[in-house]
Amino acid sequence: MKKALVFLLLVTVFSCKYFEAEKIASEDILNEELKSFNWNTVDAYPAFASCETLSSKEDRKACFENTLATHIAETFLAHRFIVTQSINDTVVMEFSVSEKGILALNHIKVDSLTIHEIPTIKTVLQESLETLPEIFPAIKRDQPVKTTFTLPLIVSVAE
Repeated sequence: MKKALVFLLLVTVFSCKYFEAEKIASEDILNEELKSFNWNTVDAYPAFASCETLSSKEDRKACFENTLATHIAETFLAHRFIVTQSINDTVVMEFSVSEKGILALNHIKVDSLTIHEIPTIKTVLQESLETLPEIFPAIKRDQPVKTTFTLPLIVSVAE
């Protein structure tokens, strides 16, 4: 009986370390989370009110891009341009949508021939962005986030 009691006492004393909960520092948890966090994707893309009903991430992105391109094209077509030579250029617009849904034009890349033929092209493109309907920001982990987009626009004008 003594041997069983001593054995039970020894097992109890030396097994205590197996019952202790291992504490993990909050910094370690944060570092692990940041390693697995993909900063280049969002859970939901920015959207216009007309795109809010779409459930698929890709559909919302396509709707946002198409609505934006259509609005810019309509604004561009509302202006009458007179050119001396044909233009077939791709204008690349880089813009950001803030956490509050505010669209800001970062950069417009236009060929020098296009600028020579249509000197007001940058102004017209900027004006088209100012008349856009309300934009809902992108969402990452249930938080609104800033996103940056590049939108290529084909400008084709005949003499």
